[in-house]
Amino acid sequence: MAGIRQVLSTHCDARPARAVPELIVVHGISLPPGEYGGPWIEQFFTGNLSAQAHPYFKEIAGLKVSAHVLIGRSGTPVQFVPFGQRAWHAGVSSWRGRNACNDFSVGIELEGTDTDPYQAPQYETLAGLIEALCQAYTTLSYQAIVGHSDIAPGRKSDPGKSFNWPQLRRLLAAL
Repeated sequence: MAGIRQVLSTHCDARPARAVPELIVVHGISLPPGEYGGPWIEQFFTGNLSAQAHPYFKEIAGLKVSAHVLIGRSGTPVQFVPFGQRAWHAGVSSWRGRNACNDFSVGIELEGTDTDPYQAPQYETLAGLIEALCQAYTTLSYQAIVGHSDIAPGRKSDPGKSFNWPQLRRLLAAL
């Protein structure tokens, strides 16, 4: 994305042949859980998270996870993976009978938790990003936006009950 900070992750690879973005997956993440503003998410997505920095990190330090974009609490986006590549954000997942959602989706992480309200600037940035993605990829639409919990039910709960879907829909309708 032009105009936003890029911190490229190696936790990605090529999409399968003929696979294009058809789905936008909204996630929630905070590291350590419930804490905001540190360097930890960026370090996690780039494979540089020290297991010694926090007790929780011992559980996740070796994981290879990324997203296309992270939107911080202030609404500031950081891009980790180019949209034409496959980010490793969805894990074991299925949407409308299709498995392996990483193959055909864009993963957008919001800094937050299932229970803390997300911030207005995050929704504004998210809506603007979705609009730009839908303009860039005719295969994307406002009807193909889901939470991580929708494609991995029982395994994932994010973005959680605190995510205000009606607010996102209102912002998208106003664009």
